[in-house]
Amino acid sequence: MSRHQGPKAPSQRMLRVGELVRHALADVLQRGEVMDPVLETHVVTVPEVRMTPDLKLATAYVMPLGGKDEQKVLKALEANRKQLRMLVVKRLALKSAPDLRFRIDDSFDRGAHIDELLRSPEVARDLAQDGEDER
Repeated sequence: MSRHQGPKAPSQRMLRVGELVRHALADVLQRGEVMDPVLETHVVTVPEVRMTPDLKLATAYVMPLGGKDEQKVLKALEANRKQLRMLVVKRLALKSAPDLRFRIDDSFDRGAHIDELLRSPEVARDLAQDGEDER
């Protein structure tokens, strides 16, 4: 009888290749190698790239500096996906070039929301009660 354990953690190879792709993509975007009016006027950060187990698909989590024009930047990245893929692959020594897909990185928003919850009066009250119960 086997138990379903959910999604597996990424392998070391997936993490290593994801980090290589992240560095290469960030370098391409920083140097302005893609001629696109939206990408030329925005600084785009790439906090994370996740690879599929077969290393054929790279999901890049991106965020324009200041969080402005997220959808415009996402559309520009998607429109220039083939060129970005070519420029990233030129920097890497991989057997096959991974397809790129882009998503907005919302980890900062989620972290701010959790921080806000932790600072709420209800949580502070519960923490104060737990501290009294331990005495």
